[in-house]
Amino acid sequence: MTEYSLHSEIKEWYMVSGDELEVKVEDFIVDVLRGRLLIEIQTGNFSAIKKKLIKLLLNNKVRLVHPIAKLKWIVQVNRSGEFVSRRKSPKKGKLTDLFHELVHTPSLMKNRNFSLEVLLIEEEELRCSDGRGSWKRKGASVKDRKLLNVFDRVVFEDSRDFLEFLPKELNGYFTNKVLASKMGISIRLSQKITYCLRRMGAISIAGKRRNELLFQVS
Repeated sequence: MTEYSLHSEIKEWYMVSGDELEVKVEDFIVDVLRGRLLIEIQTGNFSAIKKKLIKLLLNNKVRLVHPIAKLKWIVQVNRSGEFVSRRKSPKKGKLTDLFHELVHTPSLMKNRNFSLEVLLIEEEELRCSDGRGSWKRKGASVKDRKLLNVFDRVVFEDSRDFLEFLPKELNGYFTNKVLASKMGISIRLSQKITYCLRRMGAISIAGKRRNELLFQVS
């Protein structure tokens, strides 16, 4: 898996006096060691680090740090790496984007040794139109990702912390459709949110309304 500059730059930004970098703990290399807290930075898919986290959590307190690009700049370079253009991406990341990744590891939040921190950042992504990338980028491949700024940080230490995502006006039972409407998100994202909250024990299924599941806070 390609490790972009973003990973090391977040690691440098995150560390404080007394931290140790790239420390071997049991059979793994941990990004940051802060006293007895192990800190792992994951800029990509949570499923790629799931097994490592599960094993480390047996005997350690672990915090997973994940960045979401609230603001992204797209820099085009040619095959020689020379600058071509720079533009602002129309896509603006939100805290709810976390669930696209958390859906792979929601039950970890039930572990008292686990915590999750989200960084809302400004990022620069270097792309090259070499035909080797995703069709979503019209064949352009990502050559690097860079950290420009950190706007905010949010820590989740318990499954109950995730109830803050639920709109205050939700009363009693609710469906994915109602949640999507209240939050102004797609039903697909709403389904990921309720799946995660169910798996971590924050909400539960209360029954059905026609063919829709009804949820309630546990």
